[in-house]
Amino acid sequence: MHLFPSLEKQYTKEQLSAREAQRQAEWIAWGPVVFQASRLMVKFGLLDAIRDSENGLTREELCEISGLSDYAVKCLTEASLCIGTILVDPATDRFTISKTGWFLLTDPATKANMAFNHDVNYEGWFHLEESLLNGKPEGLKHFGNWPTVYEGLSSLPEQVQKSWFGFDHFYSDNSYDEALKIIFGADTDIDTDIDLDADTDAKPKSRPEPRPKRLLDVGGNTGRWALRCVAYDKDVKVTVLDLPQQIGLMKEATAGKDGADRIEGYGINLLDETQPFPTDLNADAIWMSQFLDCFSMPEIVSILKRASEAMTENTRLYIMETLWDRQRFEPAAFCLTMTSLYFTAIANGNSKMYNTEDMEKCITEAGLAIEAIHDHLGQGHSIIVCKKNH
Repeated sequence: MHLFPSLEKQYTKEQLSAREAQRQAEWIAWGPVVFQASRLMVKFGLLDAIRDSENGLTREELCEISGLSDYAVKCLTEASLCIGTILVDPATDRFTISKTGWFLLTDPATKANMAFNHDVNYEGWFHLEESLLNGKPEGLKHFGNWPTVYEGLSSLPEQVQKSWFGFDHFYSDNSYDEALKIIFGADTDIDTDIDLDADTDAKPKSRPEPRPKRLLDVGGNTGRWALRCVAYDKDVKVTVLDLPQQIGLMKEATAGKDGADRIEGYGINLLDETQPFPTDLNADAIWMSQFLDCFSMPEIVSILKRASEAMTENTRLYIMETLWDRQRFEPAAFCLTMTSLYFTAIANGNSKMYNTEDMEKCITEAGLAIEAIHDHLGQGHSIIVCKKNH
């Protein structure tokens, strides 16, 4: 397994003393309540109040501010001391916020992850074991009787949808500005790597002219990327490929927006190998963002083969994924490998956040070749640029 340098350092040698390792083991054992206690410290405003205080707050002051009982505040603050999100002055019994607590409150990724895990995943995690054994998203059942979360996305409770889309959009939106430059052509400082086993800072090549005039957005969801494309380039036309019910959501979301007249939908069940990509559009570019991680490797090969059939010699396929082995910072790899288990228990039961080796294998098997890889976009994305292999 090839790992980027920061990950190799973390994952190939023991990092902890015996005492630290024992504490880590207990942390794992009590992980569910660590999560809930920390979430409630945020929800009830206790952590905000402590952060915003000049000299810290006592338990009595926290009760007055929050309206919670002394018992509730005592339980949560004592747990938070042990978790490490707050500190206490033993002379005054005043609580102040720690560095970890500050990140819990202010880091956008942490906030998106916490809402996603509570609203979308938490109850489903209980069925992770069954999901791994059966290859089905057994944790999805408490929401509905769908084979995957995608069929039921438009029917999920409002708060669940909000957290699901918030998680999805947070990670993709942060990469869009750089991705647009790669596809439509601009000199950038984005890291490009055509050696699959290296982490380099080589300058990328600009996308050769002419700019793409017709783009297929595969798994385009609510059309956020399509809207960004038509705003960035006044000539491009975008066709969103997705489930018919998702196309309906896309049309609602883009209606009346600038450039929406250059966005159209194409309903397709991408899991049905008999349903081809449209070949009559002569697409210059095919875009797949945070999409292939929604499928098993055999399904990815099927999708890429059909994409290849819709490509010409000049078409380029852009695959944007958060490949966990290509992360510059270790916490990102941690979040991604944990997200794999969301796919297991909730999403579909058979996909994950892939590494470079897995994705390269699928691309090659589909008859495509990797032309370049752009790394370190936004929140740890990479864009794999593919062409037809002859």
